[in-house]
Amino acid sequence: MIATKTRSKASDTRYEMGRGASELARYTVLVTWGLVALLPFVLMWSSAFKTSKEIYRDPFALPASLSIDNLVRAWTVGRFGNYLGNSLIITLPTVLGVLVLSCLAGYGIARYDFKGRKAIFLLFLLGIMVPFQSVMIPLYYNLRDYGLLGTYGAMIFPAIGLGLPFGIFLMQAFFRGLPDELADAARVDGCDEFRTFWQVMLPLARPAMSTLFVFQFMWTWNAFLMPLLYMQKEDLRPLPLGLMFFQGRYTSDYGLIAAGVAIATLPVIVVYILFQRQFIRGLTAGALK
Repeated sequence: MIATKTRSKASDTRYEMGRGASELARYTVLVTWGLVALLPFVLMWSSAFKTSKEIYRDPFALPASLSIDNLVRAWTVGRFGNYLGNSLIITLPTVLGVLVLSCLAGYGIARYDFKGRKAIFLLFLLGIMVPFQSVMIPLYYNLRDYGLLGTYGAMIFPAIGLGLPFGIFLMQAFFRGLPDELADAARVDGCDEFRTFWQVMLPLARPAMSTLFVFQFMWTWNAFLMPLLYMQKEDLRPLPLGLMFFQGRYTSDYGLIAAGVAIATLPVIVVYILFQRQFIRGLTAGALK
């Protein structure tokens, strides 16, 4: 009896030691990967506060003093204020359009059984597989015929269309996972179909909407090829396009270029920080039952 208890304790001790070693290795890998991912951001922001001489002398050293001269010059000389406004004018309507249309279409496909539902959903899935490079030339002629070239609409309308396949796929998967009893209870209480969607089902879809919001904001904000082709006027350039011309103009001033990149990436970082909890909840929704 005593020998059995001794072996059991020894086995438990080995199990705990193995479990502790496994967790240590896991966290070591995660921390190492986190540091590797954060290193470019640290170098970018530290270079934004340094002069070119400091960067040439030691690019990995911290700035001697926190000077915002590079940020001010990038904002004024580089016209980043104008580029930022253009990006907001493009991104906000695009994200709002994708969210509204994806929620409506995703809910209809997930909750209603109508003829051709699967075929329509498959057509939207095909849209995920079609790269923008394969449609950019015919899209150019379509925008030209509609008189949209050189306007904000040349970016907003195609971006909404290209974002809908993923948005509908994400939202219908989330709505399909919601219990049918919720909608039935709402109908018993006198709600029509739209009130059931708006007041009952849509509030429960906030995690998925936050995930779609972050993804679509990031994709639209960082879009480069589409505005390069369809918005060639300098006054309409968004941040990624303005950053390219800015970098070509100040090639040797690394501190100024780092300041421009920092300004361009700051809104995406802020949006992710604000929505990170809902974003993670949306990604993991349905993973565990």
